[in-house]
Amino acid sequence: MLTDKRILLIIAGGIAAFKSLDLIRRLRERGALVTPVLTRAAEEFVTPLSVSSLAGEKIYRDLFDLTDEAEMGHIQLSRSADLIVVAPGTADLMAKMANGLANDLASTLLLATDTPVLVAPAMNVRMWDHPATQRNLATLKADGVSFVGPNEGDMACGEYGPGRMSEPLEIVAAIEGAMKAGPLTGRRILVTSGPTHEPIDPVRYIANRSSGAQGTAIAEALVAQGAEVVFVTGPADAARPRGVHLVEVQSAQEMMQAVQEALPVDAAVFSAAVADWRVASASDSKIKKTKQGLPKLEFAENPDILATVSQLQNGRPKLVVGFAAETDDVLANATAKRTRKGCDWIVANDVSPETGIMGGSENAVTLISEDGAESWPRMGKTEVAKILAERIAKAL
Repeated sequence: MLTDKRILLIIAGGIAAFKSLDLIRRLRERGALVTPVLTRAAEEFVTPLSVSSLAGEKIYRDLFDLTDEAEMGHIQLSRSADLIVVAPGTADLMAKMANGLANDLASTLLLATDTPVLVAPAMNVRMWDHPATQRNLATLKADGVSFVGPNEGDMACGEYGPGRMSEPLEIVAAIEGAMKAGPLTGRRILVTSGPTHEPIDPVRYIANRSSGAQGTAIAEALVAQGAEVVFVTGPADAARPRGVHLVEVQSAQEMMQAVQEALPVDAAVFSAAVADWRVASASDSKIKKTKQGLPKLEFAENPDILATVSQLQNGRPKLVVGFAAETDDVLANATAKRTRKGCDWIVANDVSPETGIMGGSENAVTLISEDGAESWPRMGKTEVAKILAERIAKAL
């Protein structure tokens, strides 16, 4: 897919710049032609020689290079690429992009281009969460800029949270998705996946038996169709999909908050197996066995994420897809669920133990909509995801 595709890679200043070296290698392995641009700050973290050696091409860093600018080089650079990738995308460079500043080569290239742009943000968690950065993010998305990440994790500064640059293979997957320019290009889709863990005490929890495999497959199928995917997952066993904006949560309440923060989106696919109940007052310390007998646990109902989003008056996604994992009267219960929740589609499946579907590699589903019920033959979860992604593309 990337053979002979020209990538203009802008490397900004940040500790994550070291990942750009591996990104160049991965892109070259796939046949891409990589033209690197370094900011002055980037040179504090990676050397021009190492970048140029891996790319096999000259690097660019000076806006007022007499040789290059004699031919208006910044204009030519910005428009000859198939895709411009900014990795890492620092808070400073995102601010320049959002506000049209052009005081160095990187920002000038980004302002002078009509080529699609993909940004992999990387910054301290407080910088990422700052209202100014979030305003700039919203502006850039409205301008048509695509994003991959950031991921959550430990920071070089010792803090933890969102702000880590996506891994090189995640960025490659996003680049491949952008290059494919599929029917979902420009669409933003939310996918929830996996189980939720509702704490009883620090060592025990209530959960559903979900591996997250179907959710991962759906997210990857949507990325392959060109969509920008926000992937909100509980503590699933399945590998995380590549090329998505990953948000990891534990409980249903955390998932509800993450979903609300991801809106607005064009479509939402709620494949997560969210626990219906939680312990009303989880213990801060391990509950011990006593001679008084079994502990008494009081339960509270978790937020209904599917119904909440389906019934939004403002900002409701154009398409809301729910899942119904049933063991009895599958079609009847799933049809009733669609009416009760107010979603557009329900993907129903029989998860009785004898089917082997829960935690397995295959699925047999029925798609329920206002047009009726359509049963699909049993197939791999990847194939189910591809068909569902195609239907979503057609609906949008």
